[in-house]
Amino acid sequence: MPNYADITGWGKCLPPAVLSNDDLAGIIDTSDEWIRSRSGIRERRVSHVPGSDLAAVAALRALAAADTDPAEVDLLILATTSGDNIIPATGAYVQRKTGTANAAVFDLNAGCSGFLYGLQVATAMIRAAGYRKALVIGAERLTWLLNFSLRDTAVLFGDGAGAVVLEPSDEECGLLACHLGCEGEALEALEVLNSGTAGNRFVENYGIFDVNFDGREIFRRAVKGMAGEVRKVLEDLKLRNEDIDVIIPHQANARIIESLAHHLGVPMSQVAMNIEHYGNTSAATIPVALCELLEQGRVKPGDRLLLAAFGAGLTRGAGLIRWGRRVTPLRHSDAELPPCERT
Repeated sequence: MPNYADITGWGKCLPPAVLSNDDLAGIIDTSDEWIRSRSGIRERRVSHVPGSDLAAVAALRALAAADTDPAEVDLLILATTSGDNIIPATGAYVQRKTGTANAAVFDLNAGCSGFLYGLQVATAMIRAAGYRKALVIGAERLTWLLNFSLRDTAVLFGDGAGAVVLEPSDEECGLLACHLGCEGEALEALEVLNSGTAGNRFVENYGIFDVNFDGREIFRRAVKGMAGEVRKVLEDLKLRNEDIDVIIPHQANARIIESLAHHLGVPMSQVAMNIEHYGNTSAATIPVALCELLEQGRVKPGDRLLLAAFGAGLTRGAGLIRWGRRVTPLRHSDAELPPCERT
């Protein structure tokens, strides 16, 4: 069995419709200054298609980057909290839309930590169970769940998807160490009420969701939780902060990212941050940021990338990736979303 799982392909998909802070100020009692000062967000994307479409385009772009035929994929893991339906798994829709007919498929819901959870699961399945070509996707259509009369949550979230292809390797690369956790006793801090079988569908306005969101509690637990997991990963690998080339944190709030960097004693120049343009896309934030770093030439062969995440549950995690040899796509995909004809 191989010792490692190399990341050989990557791709992202952001819907074209942009919802700015000024746009939101025309809907609810808020302003650009109020939103930016609290979150660092200036705008976000709103999808005109199901989340599976976003996931499929990101996946096809990742497969092209790896020069991999969809029929070769034998594992597809979709990290999402906003699936197309409860039944079947949204990954099944993605399989049909990507032609990955030979893949084992399942969804993974670990909130905003979902991509990191999926990366560890896929790595373990390649190393222990003989899978050869794995797709790990983080995709969300969170704007579908939002109640836009609730200012505290309506301004935070956006839609998008990112994906990577993993393949077995005997070279030291890919996810070298990972530590995951969850604080279920505090799950009410981030909860979409009446969205599943524990809810009551015989209520007025069923289908309009209210989001429980305790910003202070999330902030406190996020910084502490991610910093703790980062330290465990570095200890496992006997590395220090200065050994890390880039930190890719979950993009939930600029102040959380800055506090994490301060907590770890690293400069912001070492930290990836794109929340200004996309808001919080949950499981998609880390793979989208990774794709952008590669596009910008900020990832080099052999670089150490530190991932850190937290999310609903309250899940948390950190992982260390040693980047492989290739930093440019082998091919480019012509996969695109259908045209957006909505405002």
